[in-house]
Amino acid sequence: MKACGSPLPMGRVARHPQAAASVFLVFLRLGCTSFGGPVAHLGYFRAAFVERRCWLDEATYADIVALCQFLPGPASSQVAVTLGILRAGLPGGLAAWAGFTLPSAILLILFALGVGRSAPGSGWLHGLVVVAVAVVVQAVWGMARALCPDRPRATLMVAVACVMLLWPAALAQLATLLVAAVLGYAFMRQPAGSALGRLDVALDRRAAIAALAAFLALLLLLPLAAALARSHAVDLLARFYRAGALVFGGGHVVLPLLQQAVVPPGWISGGRFLAGYGAAQAVPGPLFSFAAYLGTAMAPGPNGVVGGLLCLVAIYLPSFLLLIGVLPFWDALRHRAGVQAALRGVNAAVVGLLLAALYTPVWTSAIRRPADVAIGILAFLLLVVWRLPPWLVVLLGALAAAL
Repeated sequence: MKACGSPLPMGRVARHPQAAASVFLVFLRLGCTSFGGPVAHLGYFRAAFVERRCWLDEATYADIVALCQFLPGPASSQVAVTLGILRAGLPGGLAAWAGFTLPSAILLILFALGVGRSAPGSGWLHGLVVVAVAVVVQAVWGMARALCPDRPRATLMVAVACVMLLWPAALAQLATLLVAAVLGYAFMRQPAGSALGRLDVALDRRAAIAALAAFLALLLLLPLAAALARSHAVDLLARFYRAGALVFGGGHVVLPLLQQAVVPPGWISGGRFLAGYGAAQAVPGPLFSFAAYLGTAMAPGPNGVVGGLLCLVAIYLPSFLLLIGVLPFWDALRHRAGVQAALRGVNAAVVGLLLAALYTPVWTSAIRRPADVAIGILAFLLLVVWRLPPWLVVLLGALAAAL
């Protein structure tokens, strides 16, 4: 790992309350270059904020990833928002979300409007996905060394990977994390001297309780409001909010919920739905931005840019409310000895989830021929040995695949 100029104390996040603009710019670059899906995104984040910028240490990053894996919603976007909040308060969280999400949302809105129809299977786009394999390998290797240093945790990591490869379902992911937490609580306690530092979460606990209440109220009341008002806009809010609030396992798992929300009512055809999904796979950033395409392409109004932004905000709003509601209590919880032990198990399980995802969907969707393996190995060399920034490796991988 690249050495930081001034290493942070364990658990401390370098916080700069006035840095929302710089947070936006950092995540904007990530939003333009983070290909490969949520697992690759976590690798990009780790490289950017643990290794290069030293915003936080490995253990704290792992705790954040573990928390976001437990919460419903898009895990990589939730990690981005959490890092932004820890860095610059609530404005930093909004800036992180905007920077990471807007590039993909804008591209998908343009695609829905008929602009920039690039074939998802073209050579340079395939090269971007191949580079994501190297990014995930780097992330899994680095996190395994830091979070699975002994036999029990390494064994748990491999066991979780095997379970996920044999039973690749969202409920299986949640079940393995819960079992790992129980095993960690029972068998992975460490001496009292291993306490973590404090996370500086600049959120009020009363606001947190209000956010949790709002999360539940909107989940229950939006469908009722849509039925009473008979408003298509309110119905859109209710359906996309429910999809964002009830999905575990990342962007791919939300697709059936969205399909059921918009295709059977006739708002969009099955063919256009699949075309948008292909475009969402081809652009960088979070797959949840697919909501922007659907809102733009749907036949009933509001549609177009207004409909796209409406659906985009609706599907992400539950994640914001949950994070605001949970983060002020998270630091106190993670300092309890039992919770720390449970987190050791969960963190090992998270590495196992990433290891399984390295094969499917990352490897299976990217590696098609020997040339892809060669590009992936070269990308890994440039990332790990030559320490080139990921955005440059992404561009070089796209160029190599195009040639």
